[in-house]
Amino acid sequence: MTKIAVANGDGIGPEIMAAVLSIFKAAELPLEFEFVDMGKWVFDKGYSNGMTPEAQQTIESLGILFKGPMETPKGKGVKSINVTARKTWNTYANKRTFQTLHGVDTVFSKAGIPIDITIVRENIEDTYGGIEHMLTHDVALSRRFITRPGSMQVIKYAFEMAKKKGARRITCGHKANIMKLTDGLFLEVFYEVAKEYPELNADDVIVDDLCMKLVSRPDLFDTVVLTNLQGDIVSDLCAGLVGGLGFAPSANIGDHISIFEAVHGTAPDIAGKNIANPTALLLSGFNLLRHIGLMEPSNMIENALLYTLESGVHTGDFGDKSTPSLNTTAFAEAVISNFGKKPTHNARPFIPNQEPTQTHFKLEKNPMLESKDEGTVSIVGVDMFIESNLQPMAVADKCLHHTANLFKLVTISNRGTQVWPKGSSFTNLVNLYCARFESLGDVAVTQVDIMELYKRLSQDFKICSTELLDMWGDKKAYSLAQGQ
Repeated sequence: MTKIAVANGDGIGPEIMAAVLSIFKAAELPLEFEFVDMGKWVFDKGYSNGMTPEAQQTIESLGILFKGPMETPKGKGVKSINVTARKTWNTYANKRTFQTLHGVDTVFSKAGIPIDITIVRENIEDTYGGIEHMLTHDVALSRRFITRPGSMQVIKYAFEMAKKKGARRITCGHKANIMKLTDGLFLEVFYEVAKEYPELNADDVIVDDLCMKLVSRPDLFDTVVLTNLQGDIVSDLCAGLVGGLGFAPSANIGDHISIFEAVHGTAPDIAGKNIANPTALLLSGFNLLRHIGLMEPSNMIENALLYTLESGVHTGDFGDKSTPSLNTTAFAEAVISNFGKKPTHNARPFIPNQEPTQTHFKLEKNPMLESKDEGTVSIVGVDMFIESNLQPMAVADKCLHHTANLFKLVTISNRGTQVWPKGSSFTNLVNLYCARFESLGDVAVTQVDIMELYKRLSQDFKICSTELLDMWGDKKAYSLAQGQ
């Protein structure tokens, strides 16, 4: 008997969770459910992370969380419980599979174009770190972290998953043409890992081009791996290709703890009416069952669901409007009544149960993710982000007054575009400049030298932020300004 933590969620969450668990119980799965307190109502009780300490302890002791949709209170300065849970337990890979479901009509199903796409989204880093500051009253900053170890984790998972499913293609979606260091690092790691899987056809595509191709020829794609924000957007796009978020399962995979959830909203307008569609949560449940090795019953129940959909059974949000819709409970009962039946299309084969894919044990300390050193690192300058509403030349004159003997002012940019020593009067400005100082003669400087420069500049400016300019050997570890 395997114990799993279950959180009902908010809004329609308790109704669809009850429906899915009734299906699991009818299938006599060897599971024991331990319910935990998470969600908006827990926020409202004063728990800022949306879960009680007991809930966190239970989830960490069991290693598996099955959760309904959850709402984050608005306007209270609290973080999303969904994002918090994924990041707290390092569920670094978000896997969402989008397949044509017969009985769910879409533009592509009517055109006879089959869809079977798996999106693997990095789940921890990127702008979802939520590290934001107001630098001036007009300028907000969000820090975007892309790390080599974090990229390696999710990309290795994507390749392993693609290999196991017999994928014909694995694609990296990115914006490395613009974000050359962050997306560039992600793409670099992708091709490093690709060398270990020569049997897979690995390629990459710029994310905007990817979106265009997905809505015109989705059948060309198989497995796609992306950074966090881009993956979030593209996965919802793919949900639209197969009928919407009501048919979009989600698995958040970590080395020790994994979360399986429906990613659609809480739908408060229909909560308590027993009319919600439980399909997305049920599909997520199949991911859970396979994750813990219950392959045979998972495929049996999925065949029953596919047969049910093919038969025209539907809830009110989809299907033939000329036939009566079923409520949540009746839809679950219809699936149960079809146990042992196989659909005409995409029937799941018999696969014997396997060992669980996740290793779970108690951790005594936080794992440190660190790749090998890149070699000699030297500081060759600093970017000073300064608040000013002066014109670029006036800003430069003040900066030049403080460069002293160690630094030279090489460029000033505004919103990433160079405005000094050359630029255009047509470039609109905001009241935050980036003044780049480099060491004279490419000689390394120290942080003490930079602090001295900071002190001198602060006589004339409010310095909002700083970034060191590093060299790794002969490689710049920083980007140039647009037009520099």
